[in-house]
Amino acid sequence: MALVHGKMLLMKLTSVILAAATILLAAAAANKPLPPPQAKPNCPDRCGNLTIPYPFGIGDGCYIPLKGQEKQFELACDNSTNPPSLNWTYSTFRVTDFILAEGQLQVMNPISKDCYNENGSNVEYKVPGLNYYPPFSISGRKNNFVAVGCDTSAIFRGFRGEQVFFTGCMSLCPNISTVDQDSCSGVGCCLQNKIPEGLKNLSVILNSYYNHMDIWAFNPCSYAFVVQDGYFNFSGKRSFEQLKNMEQIPMIINWQIGNETCEGAKKNAVDYACKEYSEYIDECLAEINPCGNGTCQNSPESYSCKCNKGFKNDGPQKCIARPTANNTPLKISLGICIGFFVLLVIIFGLYREYKRRQFNQMKKKYFEANGGPKLQLQLKQLASQKESLATQIFTAEQLKKATKDYDENEKIGEGGYGIVYKGVLDDKREVAIKMSKMTAQVKSDQFINEVIVLSQISHRNVVRLLGCCLETETPMLVYEFVGNGTLYDHIHKKKGQPLSFAQRLKIAAETATALSYLHHSTTMQIVHRDVKATNILLDEKLTAKVSDFGASKLVPDDKTQLSTLVQGTMGYLDPEYLQSNTLTEKSDVYSFGVVLVELLTSENAVRFDKPEAERNLANVFVSIIEEKGLRALGPILDDEIVKDGNWEIIEKVANLAKRCLSVKGDERPTMKQVERELDEILRTLAKQPGGKKLYASSSKETDTSLESHSNDYNVEISNEGDGGSTGIISSAEYDASMQNQAQKPSGYGR
Repeated sequence: MALVHGKMLLMKLTSVILAAATILLAAAAANKPLPPPQAKPNCPDRCGNLTIPYPFGIGDGCYIPLKGQEKQFELACDNSTNPPSLNWTYSTFRVTDFILAEGQLQVMNPISKDCYNENGSNVEYKVPGLNYYPPFSISGRKNNFVAVGCDTSAIFRGFRGEQVFFTGCMSLCPNISTVDQDSCSGVGCCLQNKIPEGLKNLSVILNSYYNHMDIWAFNPCSYAFVVQDGYFNFSGKRSFEQLKNMEQIPMIINWQIGNETCEGAKKNAVDYACKEYSEYIDECLAEINPCGNGTCQNSPESYSCKCNKGFKNDGPQKCIARPTANNTPLKISLGICIGFFVLLVIIFGLYREYKRRQFNQMKKKYFEANGGPKLQLQLKQLASQKESLATQIFTAEQLKKATKDYDENEKIGEGGYGIVYKGVLDDKREVAIKMSKMTAQVKSDQFINEVIVLSQISHRNVVRLLGCCLETETPMLVYEFVGNGTLYDHIHKKKGQPLSFAQRLKIAAETATALSYLHHSTTMQIVHRDVKATNILLDEKLTAKVSDFGASKLVPDDKTQLSTLVQGTMGYLDPEYLQSNTLTEKSDVYSFGVVLVELLTSENAVRFDKPEAERNLANVFVSIIEEKGLRALGPILDDEIVKDGNWEIIEKVANLAKRCLSVKGDERPTMKQVERELDEILRTLAKQPGGKKLYASSSKETDTSLESHSNDYNVEISNEGDGGSTGIISSAEYDASMQNQAQKPSGYGR
């Protein structure tokens, strides 16, 4: 009740202040109304129901001619349509609206389609390019990327200068009854609601896994398009029917003319975009006299004031009272102004206090909703059984300070579902902080249990979860910081010195040891579910550390498999898991097999520059071995591996990778078996002449423990802690994102 009265008092006081401020501002300055958008004089100003504003125009001399791009703003009116349509002369896009105040256009964007007949043969494939040239670019803030279909994967690619950006998503559904009717959630429709700003040339890659054969009766086509935010609302089967006959959909693009002010633009007739408007501005025509106690006199560039009797000029545009013996009115006016100012300060202080209490209440609400009290209780119980526990419940202020208020320069990675920042805590520890993009509340009981289990993992080859923050809408995770990049950086972006064959085997063995530990040595079996090169971090000594447990599943002791929505990364997904939705530890084995092939070939798991039949690296690798034998792998192996020339060991590793990539999970080895085989391969390599020297790392340090690699990893449950915070591992997330492998990877989460 007190809060309601406080709000009413605040609203009343604010109304008084706004009224007073309006009176004072009216007496001190003039309103300067802007003219409505209009065409250049003596030029066509309408096409159908659209008003054409300068700098756009129809016909020579009616639009702004930019240097080197003379016709970018030229339009043409097609009167053969009903109503008439407005088209760009330099492209095929139709303009449907102008948002002049924000420098934006609404245009009709073609829809990409991929359609099949009931036999699985492609009958229509249309993926038109979206090419825009300066000064035009796609608006990332006002557009979404949408894919529709029940057997659909879509990738959106765009360029900003020489940089290429990828994003996308995947949508699968076995029958019409499973399709979400009013939600673009990934079942029938998937949505990427943020795309990079400023992209010029765009293209869409649209694929199907099974050629729509099992779902052809209700969904024979896949669709993908960039669409204006809020325009497209998915409605299940009705959307499938509507998209059959739709060819175009609205999209927003940005435009600008240079970066000069209007005054500067007047000096350049070619780049002068505000020239036509400035001729119509007359400050003296404003409803409130800008001179106050004087007569306003207009001039071409500005205005001046001729002051009334008893007043004098204080500059050409201001009249002030002449000094007199009696200044009581001035004192009264000054007192009123000071009183209003004090009142404003009081109201502002009350408002700040109200917002502070509201913010604290919101943090408390989030803390309780995210399971904070339960986590505190469990940490207390664990602390009574052990000396300490390395899990903190951080405050929102601690993480904000550690990241310098989430400064862009501290961002070390970003994906479809999360942003990762580097932070430095008050005790000088460097940490990686994952802020989730998801807004849905997690199941607090399940989340707290997973945090407790994962925070007790202490293994030299697993990135350690230090704690989390529960005072935000979705919890934030805090990990140890590993600063030498990802395995992807080293084998694909060629970071640092080239990795030798022995170094690659050592990284593979350490990764296998970590996954074996998660599968077999923790209190509850953990299936990682997103093993890939970007989720394997390397420290300064090239020690591998498995990271990103955002997609992980905890498997109870009484179960060996779980039914769950498919989650993972294209190119690494276990095909058996993809078809059956049944998750087992063998799904991680398949993904590890893909990483092993990457280490052997230095090729990406998905190669978009290759023909469709050669895009999947794992399929190509297995096909070569099955059709031509192990020795035929030579042309696709990395030069560093071929240079070592030890074909006996290369064949052992390649054969192990092939077994990991078996289509049937039962035919794959366990991670414990993989760990033992890689350990034996390393021992064999160490016994050969010069074997130890092959371990020279990029920092010129030599690992002389090659022959004793084995399993001496000091695996134990940690008892070290600092007292502090908690984060989110959402096992209910459905991550079917088709993230580009070249996007800046963090290794700590998507």
